[in-house]
Amino acid sequence: MSSLLSYPKEKGLYGIFNDSFPPILDGVTLTVENYVYWLMQKGRTPCVVTPWNPVQNDYPYSVLRFFSLPIRSRKPYRYGYPKLDPFIWHRLRNTDFKILHAHCPFSSGRLAVYVKKHQKVPLIGTFHSKYRSDLEHSFKYMPWCVPIIMKRILNFFNACDEVWIPQAYVEETVREYGYKGPLTVVENGNDFASVISGNVWDYKKEARKRIGLPDSTINLLFVGQHIWEKGIGTIVDALELIKNDTDFRMNFVGNGYAFDELGKIIHEKGLEDKVRLNGTVTDRNKLSDFYAASDLFIFPSFYDNAPLVLREAAAMATPSILLEESTASEVITDRRNGFLCRREPAEIAEMIRTLSADRKMLREVALGARNSLVRSWEDVVGEVTDRYDSLIRRRKSM
Repeated sequence: MSSLLSYPKEKGLYGIFNDSFPPILDGVTLTVENYVYWLMQKGRTPCVVTPWNPVQNDYPYSVLRFFSLPIRSRKPYRYGYPKLDPFIWHRLRNTDFKILHAHCPFSSGRLAVYVKKHQKVPLIGTFHSKYRSDLEHSFKYMPWCVPIIMKRILNFFNACDEVWIPQAYVEETVREYGYKGPLTVVENGNDFASVISGNVWDYKKEARKRIGLPDSTINLLFVGQHIWEKGIGTIVDALELIKNDTDFRMNFVGNGYAFDELGKIIHEKGLEDKVRLNGTVTDRNKLSDFYAASDLFIFPSFYDNAPLVLREAAAMATPSILLEESTASEVITDRRNGFLCRREPAEIAEMIRTLSADRKMLREVALGARNSLVRSWEDVVGEVTDRYDSLIRRRKSM
């Protein structure tokens, strides 16, 4: 029992709760990292609550971890089991939070609800993902689990004082899940916003040299989880259609359950000379070079709500091909700041052919994306802290 009582009392913390945190890398993890970094820059003291991971780094802020096990169907993700961890409950009770912000409705989100009830502090929940799709994949052999967990997700959002969404079109999905309360749009930021300070096209040319891509080809990119829900199979099918008539290079960056099978399909289609699987790129400077070295970012996904990768590509003057009527495409005006098509390999293939021959249009749309889709995380978290302060004041006045 003495070890339970050995933790120092920490006061006035901004609790950031999420089920993924480095070394796990995805868009929500990146959001959490930037929230924490810019909260510190603005004089606030964050505290991250996340499942335990065997690979850990040192951070200049508190990270409270709780018992977890790997998710076999979604490597390298882990699922937290706080009920099996007596230490986390004591540590949360012994930490004085000013406000709570949960970026996930699962184990970390339920801990945030516990703290809200115990300490009577406000709780924000951000709706980042299409959770039902994730669950249907993870529980494909136990589909009866999905409605049970979806009910828990709805209970989580109903317990929040405010629910945020990263763009307005996400409301459709939230309502489909059954949430009837008010929603607030708070956009995501972009930590590549100020990378290019000089001539854009000179920078992109130098990035191609660093990555090892020729200037003469049309260079294509996908960054994200390698899961079929994101349309990576559609990308490869489209590339097969242009392999004999268009000089292209395609880079995939990321990892996921479909990584190995994707490699086999690329081999079967005879695309190894033009398509490269790079795995996860943790170095943000190198990742920005992948974006800058590319001419087009291909993202044929109905799965994503408001993907950060779209805005990261735009910051490096790389416009995206997105799907018509997808949530991700809400911010796109076709041929102004991106390109829209149906989820048909032939349509994507024809668009790549057209843009390979029309570099003038490609450059115009690239600048349109860079001018309209890029907002710094510093700016976003400035808005976030104002919203936090307002919610804290309202709670104190009650």
